[in-house]
Amino acid sequence: MPNFLIQATYTSEGTKGLLKEGASGRRAAIDQVVTALGGTVESVYFAFGEHDVVLIIDLPDPVSMAAISLTVKASGALHTRATPLLTVEEIDEATRRQVPFRAPSA
Repeated sequence: MPNFLIQATYTSEGTKGLLKEGASGRRAAIDQVVTALGGTVESVYFAFGEHDVVLIIDLPDPVSMAAISLTVKASGALHTRATPLLTVEEIDEATRRQVPFRAPSA
């Protein structure tokens, strides 16, 4: 199952919701969204700085990630960035694949 790193920043409206519900309420909402699409939540961390919350989630496919991303962004409560995460084994497999590439200057 593909893994994703999610970095999110609350808008002012999203922050008001966090203050009202608390972190455990938002964690429950995250779990509900991810499990509804057949995924699992590996970890959730709240932070301060550029990002307010950082997640690692597993989903059945990239389309599920796109569906979550579109829905969450449409709410206007969060700005998010999803980064696909690859295992060591997946990178090893990638290094064995032949790619017919020629550099522009070659």
